Amino acid sequence: MAGGGLRVDVSRDEGDEHAEGAAQPKGRFSGGSPSSESSLVQQRFPSSKMKVDELFIQWLSLPESQKLVMSLLEDAKAGRPLIAPGGPNSHSASGSLSPLSPTSASSLFGATPPLSPRSDKPMSPKSPLRRQASGLSHAGSPVKSHANRSFEAIPQFYFPNGPPATEDVAKQCMVKIHQFFHEHAEGLNGEAFMAVTQEVCNLPSYFNSVIFQRIDTENTGLITKDAFMRFWVDRRLLAADMATQIFHVLKQDHQNYLVQDDFKPIMRELLNRHPGLEFLHDTPEFQERYAETVIYRIFYHISRSGNGRISLRELKKSNLMLALQQVEEEEDINKVLKYFSYEHFYVVYCKFWELDSDHDFLIDKDDLLRYGNHALTYRIVERIFAQVPRPFTSGVDGKMGYEDFVWFILSEEDKSSEPSLEYWFRCVDLDGDERITAPEMQYFYEEQLHRMECMAQEPVLFEDVVCQMADMIKPAKDGVMTLRDLKGCRLSGNFFNILFNLNKFVAFETRDPFLIRQEREDPTLTEWDRFARAEYIRLSMEDEGDDASNGSAEVWDESLEAPF
Repeated sequence: MAGGGLRVDVSRDEGDEHAEGAAQPKGRFSGGSPSSESSLVQQRFPSSKMKVDELFIQWLSLPESQKLVMSLLEDAKAGRPLIAPGGPNSHSASGSLSPLSPTSASSLFGATPPLSPRSDKPMSPKSPLRRQASGLSHAGSPVKSHANRSFEAIPQFYFPNGPPATEDVAKQCMVKIHQFFHEHAEGLNGEAFMAVTQEVCNLPSYFNSVIFQRIDTENTGLITKDAFMRFWVDRRLLAADMATQIFHVLKQDHQNYLVQDDFKPIMRELLNRHPGLEFLHDTPEFQERYAETVIYRIFYHISRSGNGRISLRELKKSNLMLALQQVEEEEDINKVLKYFSYEHFYVVYCKFWELDSDHDFLIDKDDLLRYGNHALTYRIVERIFAQVPRPFTSGVDGKMGYEDFVWFILSEEDKSSEPSLEYWFRCVDLDGDERITAPEMQYFYEEQLHRMECMAQEPVLFEDVVCQMADMIKPAKDGVMTLRDLKGCRLSGNFFNILFNLNKFVAFETRDPFLIRQEREDPTLTEWDRFARAEYIRLSMEDEGDDASNGSAEVWDESLEAPF
């Protein structure tokens, strides 16, 4: 370069531009007239895709541009930082930016296309990291550096061990704790600790001994204030919901779930304290059976995973807390229909005892076939004893234990509940593909049809039954019943009765007005509640003649009247 001028050689391959394939000649630009150079460029680069190069060549031919390039080269050689030409001090001599000047150093070297000229409006936030890397200023841009952003602290919203108590709640509880332990520096015994259980922990009284034993691990017979604070306050149970409190009180420290044995302590306390169960104090064997039945019913309805465990999530979704509170408030245990009714236990136990002919506390297939006056078919009993719906806990091959019978009778007498639908669905689903198809329905209905013929009843053809069940269930796919379809229909119990319970099938077909009246009298009662009520009256009348035990005859006499 001579005389301060800048000479640039631009070489292009003409392969795409000239059909004859001749190489393009070099163009030299040395500070000449822009108009003549522009005309030459337009002739030699007619393609529209070369417009950017054309504009760059025009800009580069300007004296101001040549001075800028030389200045940047000198700065680069000397190791000085490159100053953005689009900055506040980059104006041309005329006081305004050149309309074709790039706004970043990186655009000079082909990293990104030239940005739009600056205006009064904020610059488009394009490639902020590139501009930052090339030393550009962010003045006038709404985009700030990531390092300069200020983040507001997000308050904690998830507490694995429960949220901490609010200041007011914590203060009130601490006042109560101080009052209870103020005059007992050495600690509280079991009876004195009852007030802490009810007023500080807000749990039923029959949880008292369970909490006391969990805290008094050394069996001193006393609980100090510090020991209670470590167990209850440090574990954040002060402000926890009732389900969380019960879960942590009952479960073992090394487990994150509840098992059946975890409920035995509160059942022992309930049997010792509840006025509605005092008559059982002289019969400890029935106390044990009552406690087992209540626990089996709890796990039947709440433990949906089928592994014999209850998680905190399952416990929170259940109605057990409402039942526990009702037991605490209600002196008549039979009015607590969920889980704890003694009359319900009496029905379950007596039905099992009737079938257990040899009284070895085990029943076999022949025993179960006698259930409900031979209501069930052989094929469905075979599926039950094949342990398809649920593995037996009896430990004896071909024998059903008491716990297994509890699951059976709850499923048989209330087919509207989800555990019951799942129980019978597994029985009827012969191939285990989670679908009940027409051949599987026909396999079970064949025996029903044969029984109707033997009883001289007018048989209902399978084709008619399939249409009736399809109209009743309304499955998503014709000819296939899924568990989801059955759970979405309140008449799903009749679907299974049609297949393997002849007595209930006939009652459904004849629309027994007595059953209809029972349902209308109290729609809040479940099928199990109505069955247990009627069976308890029958059993009590058989045991004591016309006088029902516990005064229940006076309560339920109205339901025994004729429907009309």
